[in-house]
Amino acid sequence: MKKLLIVPALLLSTATFAKEYKYELSPMIGYNIAEGNLGLKDDGYLTGGLEFQFNSPGSKISPEFSIYYAPSVDYDAGGDTNVVRGAFNGVYDFEKSGMFKPFVKAGVGLENFSDNAAGNNNGLFFDAGAGAKVAFTKNLALKLEAIYMAKINNAHAGNADSNLMTLVGLTYSFGAMAQKEAPVVIEEEEVVAVEKPVEAVVIVPVAVEKDSDGDGIYDKLDRCPNTPANSTVGVDGCVVVFDDDHDGVSNAADKCPNTPLNTKVDASGCDIDMDHDGVLNAQDICPDTPLGEAVNSDGCPKSIDLHINFENNSYKIKEASMENVKKYADFLKKYTNYSAKIVGYTDDRGAASYNQKLSEKRANEVKRALISLGVNPAQLSAMGKGEANPVATNATKEGRAQNRRIEAELTRN
Repeated sequence: MKKLLIVPALLLSTATFAKEYKYELSPMIGYNIAEGNLGLKDDGYLTGGLEFQFNSPGSKISPEFSIYYAPSVDYDAGGDTNVVRGAFNGVYDFEKSGMFKPFVKAGVGLENFSDNAAGNNNGLFFDAGAGAKVAFTKNLALKLEAIYMAKINNAHAGNADSNLMTLVGLTYSFGAMAQKEAPVVIEEEEVVAVEKPVEAVVIVPVAVEKDSDGDGIYDKLDRCPNTPANSTVGVDGCVVVFDDDHDGVSNAADKCPNTPLNTKVDASGCDIDMDHDGVLNAQDICPDTPLGEAVNSDGCPKSIDLHINFENNSYKIKEASMENVKKYADFLKKYTNYSAKIVGYTDDRGAASYNQKLSEKRANEVKRALISLGVNPAQLSAMGKGEANPVATNATKEGRAQNRRIEAELTRN
């Protein structure tokens, strides 16, 4: 007898999200990185906490209750405060990969300062986090996570107070759930196959048409039998030449296939001065100069915006801006006869002296990034100009974002 295994459809639909234990208790310890305008010493402090998660086999999201406590946090101006937070989050656990189980979570909470110096009011915050659990045993795992918290504070111009908390701890799982059902085994009668006699097969030879040059046209119809590989041909097998932008250069050789009509082009089909800065493409080492910029004989502007914007009160380069940093690093590594002065700017919010220091940090951060990408330090210098020379209005959020920028002044040695 042979056996047929049937797994219930309901079991298949819930197995993906099944969890082994109902409860997870995680004592945690870590470090809270605070926004600079909170007035806390070193902009950070140690914190501890306890997280309690409830799991259900039929739910993708698990509720979690957390409490975090940081005693005697020092203020820059003197004195200290206790910081207590309570939070309620929804946790989404991804599928296990070996001992590794990643998760994400988001929710709300309440924050309390025992001493409300520096305008640190108590109130509601929103949080989002991510992390992973690394299992040691069935019940015990190492837990790593990072949580970002944002709280609206009227004392800080209505802007969100930001905190980033990084934590490590142990997760103890308990309250085992019921085991899933075993597959139902149904016995089935063995089927006996009856052999049929094999019939004779007659193979008739068929003539195969040849296409010697591989252009898709059979030899007997091909008027151009030696067409180069990958050529576009007509029904007669001869090369068809296309020039869609009518610049006199065939599509196959045209590196600029959308040249405007009546534009003077070079042998590659590109405008002989693509950025219209007065320097021909062959001599232009900066072919993307914005229209109207004053350039040197190499076609490079004396000063350009690297389009590296920063969040308010931050000098960290966004990941999205790193591509611009890499492009500028490649240029300086290729043309070592150029030096660059990296100049940082801020918007006009905050004290001018603070903005000056922040702009210097931004310029030096970009300088360090260029050096890490292989640029010779001798080619670089950095300075900050604070809130001077705005390129947009500081009255709007968008304008302030443009003013938090980095410019590079290029000098040929």
